[in-house]
Amino acid sequence: MPSFLAFLGTPDNIIPLIMSALRITFVVLAAILLIRFCNKAIRMLKNRLRARAQRNLEELKRIETLGRVISYVATTVIGTIAVIEVLHEFGISLAPVLAAAGIVGVAVGFGAQSLVKDYFNGLVMLLENQIRQGDSIETAGKKGTVEEVTLRHIRLRDYEGTVHFIPNSVITTVSNMSRGFAYAVIDIKVPIASDFTHIMQVMRSIGTQLRADEDFRDKIQGDLEIAGIEHMDHETAVLRARFQVRPQDKGSVRREFMYRVKQALDTPVQSAE
Repeated sequence: MPSFLAFLGTPDNIIPLIMSALRITFVVLAAILLIRFCNKAIRMLKNRLRARAQRNLEELKRIETLGRVISYVATTVIGTIAVIEVLHEFGISLAPVLAAAGIVGVAVGFGAQSLVKDYFNGLVMLLENQIRQGDSIETAGKKGTVEEVTLRHIRLRDYEGTVHFIPNSVITTVSNMSRGFAYAVIDIKVPIASDFTHIMQVMRSIGTQLRADEDFRDKIQGDLEIAGIEHMDHETAVLRARFQVRPQDKGSVRREFMYRVKQALDTPVQSAE
């Protein structure tokens, strides 16, 4: 007991220690509460914006993406400030740390260029609304659905379920298949001796039926457009048509149209490769 009291020193020394401990506790609790408050405020703002956007899928996806990034940035900033304040209470000066960081920064500057580029490209993509959570995109040689967008990378899941983490620094071109509308392009391969006029009439009829179908009327945004014969050889010909559809419904509309054409013609009809 005496040794412990000797360690603490005189009452004049104990009081500053207690005050320092109280300040550290206050900083930590304030940081936790502030992070929770910011996240709650962001959620409330997102809910209001969602209600205002209603069924606008494009706006909803942008709100979700920006909300996640803003929450991440707010948490990082508050946490960093709290750590700096706690270090200050422990008597750790940041000046030597910053000086050392400057020296190390020169040494690793070239290696950190890609990291800086990640954050810069990520910020630009968010501000320009290029990629949002839920978009179907193709970039950096990968194609799939965006599951997460951060300032550092995007997380992409392809059709087979494989998850790809793509650093923003390697993203130079983005093909976004989820903007406004898409075209369900349909190629019908038939024998060269077929009655093309009859087949096109059947295709138009099925296109009209599909637009009237309650399961597809909201997915299709325009009448069937028949381009005609796309190409042919000595055995087969390919007839091309397309529907303007919602981006996420391109595959389902195409498959249903192909199935109905096959049923109507009752001949070996397949999608052209």
